[in-house]
Amino acid sequence: MDFKNILKTPFGYIKTFFKWLVISSLLGLLGGLVGSVFHKSIDFVTELREANPWIIYLLPLGGLVISFIYWVCRKKGHIDTNRVLEATTSDEKVPIVMAPLIFVSTAITHLLGGSAGREGAALQLGGSIGYNIGKLLRLNKTDIHIIVMAGMSSVFSALFGTPITAAIFSLEVVSVGIFHYAGLLPCIISAFVAYKTALLFGISPTHFDFVNLQTPTIEIMVKAIVLAMLCAVVSIAFCVAIKMCEKFAKRFCPNVFLRAFLGGGIIVILTVLVGTYDYNGAGMGVIERALGGEARVEAFLLKIVFTTITIAAGFKGGEIVPTFFIGSTFGCLAGGLLGLDPGFGAVIGFVALFCGVVNCPIASVILSVEAFGAESLLVFAAVCAVSFMMSGYFGLYKSQRIVYSKLTEEYIDTKTR
Repeated sequence: MDFKNILKTPFGYIKTFFKWLVISSLLGLLGGLVGSVFHKSIDFVTELREANPWIIYLLPLGGLVISFIYWVCRKKGHIDTNRVLEATTSDEKVPIVMAPLIFVSTAITHLLGGSAGREGAALQLGGSIGYNIGKLLRLNKTDIHIIVMAGMSSVFSALFGTPITAAIFSLEVVSVGIFHYAGLLPCIISAFVAYKTALLFGISPTHFDFVNLQTPTIEIMVKAIVLAMLCAVVSIAFCVAIKMCEKFAKRFCPNVFLRAFLGGGIIVILTVLVGTYDYNGAGMGVIERALGGEARVEAFLLKIVFTTITIAAGFKGGEIVPTFFIGSTFGCLAGGLLGLDPGFGAVIGFVALFCGVVNCPIASVILSVEAFGAESLLVFAAVCAVSFMMSGYFGLYKSQRIVYSKLTEEYIDTKTR
């Protein structure tokens, strides 16, 4: 019997545990601080825009500023969320400059009324922080992959106040069909510490206490599943619109400065034409109204239009909060037509569309509980399962890989469409 190996194995586990406990706690603290400052900054610029609506007319100029600062850093290669995702499975580098770039550019986008969210910034800020701390600590290649995911978890958790969702999302989003269990402990710790840090800054978690959840019955389950299938179609339409609009914009307007200026101008014109500022910025007010059972018929379509143009023009922020907007408003409308309570339909749309565009069913189920409570957990689980399957191989992130088929036990390893 090899007593040396018997003793060596448990000490290896203990050593690894304490290593990640210390590193992830520090990462969570830093991610929580950065995420909290970023959250406060976005709230500040949003309030400034809402108090001074005329500022939206400066959006084309804001596009030029964002294009310029990214042009200056063009030697760093592509600087976006896809690069962070690639860094979790390859030797892709995540430059430290990514953090201030996405911070400033997202703040400009929200200040001037671009239709974008915050998740892209969260993943890029966290990924950049995690990667560079890993390099500073001289971690090996596989540990670098883990610390990038832990960094993503920390800032995502601080921004949205959903720590378990943040941790599971970071582990699940990279390779659909493979769950990176080695990163579970680091991601959970960093997300928890970041969440608690954000609470100290007075940042409230994303939780909607006023929603009208319903006890699962056969009738409600059937209607919810039908709504989930419709949401899967909308999720495909949104993903296709984002990628086609980006491709179209680059083809017919290859100059990044002109593309940003024209895109900003189009958003301004559309805002004047629709006669409301509901589709500028993240649109949290509209989401809350939809969850309360009130949404305009055309709201989800207009948000798709505003968001695709904003992203294609080069503005920054992310597409997840717009996804919540589209899902809740569509769910409110379609749910009411199906005979569901419109507010409950909005809840289903909120969760189902998120699942459809990110291909993360487990994180989506957990999000439903953290955001709305567990009363309708069985409905949420069924909705996420249906949306995940029916959304096919489409997704928001170009670097996301579908490793295993959604239909059979088959290894396919393909990128999302």
